[in-house]
Amino acid sequence: MVNVIAIDGPSASGKSTLAKTLSEKLHIPYINTGSMFRATALAAQNRGISWDDEAALQAMLRTLSMEYRESAAGGFELFCDGEFPGEKLRTAEIAAGASKVAVYPAVREELKNLQRKMSSDNWIVMEGRDIGTVIFPDAAYKFFITASPLERARRRLAQEGDKAGGTLEEVAAAIAKRDEQDSNRPVAPLKPANDADLVDNSNMTLEETFNYLYNKVKDAVL
Repeated sequence: MVNVIAIDGPSASGKSTLAKTLSEKLHIPYINTGSMFRATALAAQNRGISWDDEAALQAMLRTLSMEYRESAAGGFELFCDGEFPGEKLRTAEIAAGASKVAVYPAVREELKNLQRKMSSDNWIVMEGRDIGTVIFPDAAYKFFITASPLERARRRLAQEGDKAGGTLEEVAAAIAKRDEQDSNRPVAPLKPANDADLVDNSNMTLEETFNYLYNKVKDAVL
């Protein structure tokens, strides 16, 4: 068993906010694995490497510097290729690139190796889609955070407004489609680990969800 709090779940379930808040309250590093796929896409773009070239992406990752460091602004941020890429990772173009590179087994294997190296005797909280099933199947705590597509669409619209990409029904349909794709992909599908604590927060506030997770782990971590 390793000192990892694994938080998995679909998009717009609140898992990123929950993981980050846990990190702050428990004073432990927070690792967002989704950002690592985005950083891979950004680094490939900067080097003129096609997002469709699996072999070249794998070779790049074997030499790419990628780690989480405490930033000047406070908290842990991804440091990649000599910089904190920050907002560069959050563009629609890089998000699309991340989705492309994430389908390749070689890319997932290289990033899995990097992610596993980030664990130590100290506690970390790691968030993604396959942390409890693939990256750290021996994590001390595993949570799978989910909510209905309609509720997640409401949250996304509240957070992003017009940038969410449509009406409530359209955003909910897009979320459901993404869920289906992620759940049925051949490599590291989105699914809860057999021993994960399944938390459906459709009818819970983010604060209620956080308190549930925090009360589960605080005695072991603090």
